[in-house]
Amino acid sequence: MFITMLTMILCLTISIILITACSIISKKSKNNREKMTPFECGFDPKSSARIPFSMQFFMIAIIFLIFDMEIVIILPTIKILQMTEIKSWFMTTSLFIIILIVGLYHEWKNGILEWSD
Repeated sequence: MFITMLTMILCLTISIILITACSIISKKSKNNREKMTPFECGFDPKSSARIPFSMQFFMIAIIFLIFDMEIVIILPTIKILQMTEIKSWFMTTSLFIIILIVGLYHEWKNGILEWSD
């Protein structure tokens, strides 16, 4: 019980010291408004937030996320192939690829994949 309390007090003390040190060291100038503004995807942060952005940019981001997740899910299946039956592995991988194809078909039917403005 004593060791637990000592550990908790030590962690709390270190956290307070680090928070205080960071707040002292990181005093930012409030005068430089240009440097303080965030920069996101090439948009001017001082312009109106109601200006629509290109759907192609949004679509590229979504496609990147889909392929990124596809790689993250498919790569471990190669290792799983060594540990499971081929029938189970084939059914799981086929189901995943069918879900991706159905999603692609749905996007195609809704006209999301068209690049015209």
